Amino acid sequence: MILAGVFGLVIGAALGLLGAGGSILAVPALVYGVGQPVEAALFGSLLVVAVSAAGGLAARLRSGVIRWPVALVFGAAGVPTAFAGTALGRLIADQWLLVAFSVLMVLVAVRMLRPNPEEATGGACRIRDGRVDWRSCLPKALAAGAGVGVLTGLFGVGGGFIIVPALTLLLGLSAAEAIATSLVIVTITSLAGLSAHAAAAGGVDYAVIAAFAGTALLASLAAGRVANRLPAAALRRGFAYLILAVAVGVAAAALLAPAALSTG
Repeated sequence: MILAGVFGLVIGAALGLLGAGGSILAVPALVYGVGQPVEAALFGSLLVVAVSAAGGLAARLRSGVIRWPVALVFGAAGVPTAFAGTALGRLIADQWLLVAFSVLMVLVAVRMLRPNPEEATGGACRIRDGRVDWRSCLPKALAAGAGVGVLTGLFGVGGGFIIVPALTLLLGLSAAEAIATSLVIVTITSLAGLSAHAAAAGGVDYAVIAAFAGTALLASLAAGRVANRLPAAALRRGFAYLILAVAVGVAAAALLAPAALSTG
């Protein structure tokens, strides 16, 4: 329970501060830190992500930078593909699913270590005079949302590490708009993933998940209120190196001790 609370604090704080990438540690924390089976960890991870994202969103509701039409279209596209990703994941052995997950973690860390490019001055979904150019926005938003949904169902992640750059570079939102809007999308896709993984609910230790999710929510709310006062670049670098270290550990454990997964 104490470990679950500590992991929840870290993940919630990362979501609240960075708006993306924090949830990537939830599955390895639940599998190797708390001892949950992989399928139950995916369910638990999505529950933590949904609660944390909702907490971060609550702190930004009055900011006026959430682009609701874009968020709803993007999120809706991820709902059916979250179910598809879940079905695909059940065809893959836990060992290889975690190896693939470790590769995803490396990609996320590398993305976080790269300097943020200049924000797009245009973009398919750039709001002009209060309106969105849906002719150019809709296809890209649907495609990006569908891709995030697959990752959500397959790996139990919120996908904010893809959503934020997609919103800024592909669709043209500002950084502040992208982070706030991403929390809406993460909440939607995570709820869809939870529904898809509901069959695993029987193996979930709800006391552990409650501690995990509760501390994540509190940390996300607190971090969201101070996010603009802290050095975001330094935080991203530090968290990226932590993700890289965990990725190596997850891959090594999955390849060298696969039997441990069946006893989690």
